Amino acid sequence: MKLTIDNLDGAGAVDYSRTVCPEGPLTIERVLNMPSRCHALLEVSDAGLAVPLRRGRVVVARADGALLFTGYIATEPALVYAGRGTKGAVYRVAFSAVSDEWLLDKQPAPASGPGYAQLAGAALKTMTQRLDAVAFSTTGVTNGRVAGLFATVQTAGWAANAGRLAGSTYAAYRVVNGAIQLQLAGSVTHTLSDGEATLRFTSLKTAQVKELANDVTLSGAMEPSTYVTEVFAGDGVTSTFQLTEVPHRVRGAAASRWVSDSFDAGSLNPQVWSVSDPGSHLGLSGAGLTMSGGNGLDGQTTLTAIDALEVGGTLVVEAGSVRMDASSTGVLCGLYAGMTQQANCLAGYSVRQSGGATVVRPMVQGVETGAAYTMLSGHRYTLRIRLHCPEMQRVRQTYYAMVDGAVQSFGGGMAEAPVALVFELQDLGASSNTPATVLYDGVVTRSPASCSFVAANSIQLFGTMGYCRVTQTGSAWVTCTLPDGTKATRLVGIAGEGVDCVLSVTGLVTFLAGRVPVAGELVTVTYRRSRRSVARLEDAASVAAEAAGGGPGSARWMGRVVHPVTRSSADCECAAQAVLAFATSRAAAIAGRCEAINGDDVWPGDVLNFMRNGQMVQVMVRRVTIEDGHAWPEWLTYRIDFANDWAEGLGLELSESIATDALLPQTAAALPGNVLANLQQLQVVSATETALQVDAGVAPPAGGGFEVRRRDGDFGPGVDQDLVLRSPVRSFAIPREGQVERYFVRMYDGSPTPIYTRFSNAIFTHLPVS
Repeated sequence: MKLTIDNLDGAGAVDYSRTVCPEGPLTIERVLNMPSRCHALLEVSDAGLAVPLRRGRVVVARADGALLFTGYIATEPALVYAGRGTKGAVYRVAFSAVSDEWLLDKQPAPASGPGYAQLAGAALKTMTQRLDAVAFSTTGVTNGRVAGLFATVQTAGWAANAGRLAGSTYAAYRVVNGAIQLQLAGSVTHTLSDGEATLRFTSLKTAQVKELANDVTLSGAMEPSTYVTEVFAGDGVTSTFQLTEVPHRVRGAAASRWVSDSFDAGSLNPQVWSVSDPGSHLGLSGAGLTMSGGNGLDGQTTLTAIDALEVGGTLVVEAGSVRMDASSTGVLCGLYAGMTQQANCLAGYSVRQSGGATVVRPMVQGVETGAAYTMLSGHRYTLRIRLHCPEMQRVRQTYYAMVDGAVQSFGGGMAEAPVALVFELQDLGASSNTPATVLYDGVVTRSPASCSFVAANSIQLFGTMGYCRVTQTGSAWVTCTLPDGTKATRLVGIAGEGVDCVLSVTGLVTFLAGRVPVAGELVTVTYRRSRRSVARLEDAASVAAEAAGGGPGSARWMGRVVHPVTRSSADCECAAQAVLAFATSRAAAIAGRCEAINGDDVWPGDVLNFMRNGQMVQVMVRRVTIEDGHAWPEWLTYRIDFANDWAEGLGLELSESIATDALLPQTAAALPGNVLANLQQLQVVSATETALQVDAGVAPPAGGGFEVRRRDGDFGPGVDQDLVLRSPVRSFAIPREGQVERYFVRMYDGSPTPIYTRFSNAIFTHLPVS
C-alpha cells in the first residue's frame, strides 16, 4: 500500500508509506452513501519528512496502482507522545482524512426546490453544478433510477444529500480522485469462496436481526384530504367570512416559494437560473433583468428556473416592474410542459406587436386567448398568473426494494387534474387600490403534473423585469356568483396588489373596501382539509402461511418512512407495499460480517454471494474497513459488514415510531389504491331556499352513484345513520335543512362490496332559508 500526502506547500505529493506505524496501521473506512475516511499513525521525525498539515491531500493506492482512497486531512493532525530518544521527546503524528467530497461539504447548500420524476443522475449533477465544483467530474454518474420526489436539505451538506438521493433510488455514490460516481446498488457482485481467483474469506458470521412482518402500518406527512366547497351569502355589508376548517397549505417559507429573485446581484444567480443566451441578450442592470433582443427563434434565448414546478394547489406566478419597449416579441412568465416552445406553453404572457404598439395577451396551451392589453411606453406593470388545481400533490413518490435479488419499484406516476387559470395585470402608475385588470379567467381540463418555469423566452424582447417570484399559497380558491348568474374568480393577495380579498392562515376571508360582496352574491371558497397520511397493508399469503401451524398468522409492524418522503396516503400504501416485499422474506433480515485477504476491491453497494444452509444467499455490502498489514508482499485485510433491506434499509429509511396524530386503519388492505377517483370537479351549481343543486363533475360508474351523509364516515350500504340520499345520476339536489349545513359526498361503484372514493367532498353552506 502506497501513501502520499501533498501538503500544498509546492513540494507536491510526498511518499509517506515508510512512516506508517504498525501500532496505528493505515485504515480506510467506507460506508454506503457516506464519505470515506482514512486514519493512520505516522513516524515522521526519523524520516525527515514534514508533519502533514490540515487540508493536505491524501492518496492511498494498492501495490497494483488501484486507488483505494483520495481525500483531504480534515482536522489538525495530533501529536502522540512516543517516548524519549537521543534528541529528546519523540512524537508520532495521527491524522484523519475525509474523501474528496469534503470540499463540496464545506460549501453552503443553496436553497432549491424539489425535483419531480427526475433521474437520480440528473438530480445529482444539478446539485453538484450549483456549487463550486470545478475540481470534480460527473462523467461517471449514470442515469440511475427515477426519483419520484427529491428535495435537498439546505441544512445538510452535499454528501448527506447525495447519500439520500442515491439511497432513495437504490444506488450507491462514491468520490475518488475528483470523479463523482453513481451506480445502481448491486451492479457489482462478489462470490465468497475459499477457492482461488475469488474473494477468499474468513470469519463469516450471519444473523437474523429482525422478525418477519406481514401486516404493515405506515404514517407519513400531513396531506390534503377532504375537498371542501364552502358557500356564503353576500349582503352588501359583511366583509369577513370565517371558513369552517383551516385550508391545507404547504409548510414553511422555503417549501411554499419555488422561485424568488430580485435581479439585484452582479450576475444572474446560477443556483436559481439556467441561462441559454447565444447572443448575450440577457443581463442585469439597475432596473433588474434586462432584455435586449434575441436571435429571432422561439426557445433559443431563455431564462429558465433550474427546479421544476409542480402544478398543484394554488400558485401565483408574478413578474414585477415589467417594462416592454417597441419591437418586442416573446413570452414572459411561461410554464412549459416539455421543451421551451410556445406550442408547449401551458400558461404565459405572449408579447408581440400590433398596429405599432406592444401588447400582451394570455397564452394558454400554446394559443393566445383572452383580452389583449396595450403596454404604454414608460409604464411599469405587474403581471400575474394564478393557477388553481384541486390536487396539491401531482407527482407520486417512487420506492425501491430488493426482492429475491432483483430491485423492484413501487408507486410513481402522476395524478390527472384540471387547473383554473387567471391572468391579471396591474399598472404600477395607477392607485394602489385600483383593481387589477383580469385578461383571462378559465379552466384547462387536463394539465401537466409539473412544468418548467421560464421567466423570459426572448424571440426579440426589449425591456426590463424588476423581480420574479413563484409562490405556492395553499389550497384555497375564491369565486363568486352574482345575482344575474355571472361567475368570476375573486383575487386573493395583500392590499395594494389590486386584489379583492385577503385570506389569513386561520381561514378568515376579508374583502377589501369596494370589493365587498353585494346582496344576493354567492361567495364560494374551495379548499382541502388536512390530515395525517397513513396506510395499512398485509400480505395475505404470508399471513396464511404463518397461521398454518395453528397460531395467529398476522405479524404486525408499525412505523413511518423517514425517507423518501411520503406526502400522501397513496404514497404510504406504496411504501407499505415495498416494506412487505422484503419484510416477509427471511433472507431480507440477514446481517453479518466477513473478512477477506488481498481479494477484490469491495465497495459498499456491492453484492456478496455465499452458500448458507445449502442455499445461495445474496447480501448487500454496507461498510468496508481496509487495514494495511504492514507487510511485504502487500497484506490488506477487508472487513466487510453486510445487511439486506429488512435488517438495514437502503431504498427506504424507516423509523419504528409512528405519528401520534395518525388515525390508524382498523383493517388491512390487500392491495394499494383500491379506491375510486376523487370528485375533483364537484360543485354547488345553485342554492334555493329549499335545495342545493349539485353537479358531481363526472358520471357515476355502472351500477354506482353518489352517497350524501351528514358526517364524514360510515360510508357503505346498509348504514343508515347520517344518510341523506343516494343518487344514481351526476346532478342531484340536496334538500335544505337550515342556514348552516354540512354534507359529505362520496362516489361508489356497483360491485357487491362497493368501492368508494378515497376522500369525501364536503359541502358547507351559510345561506338563509327564507
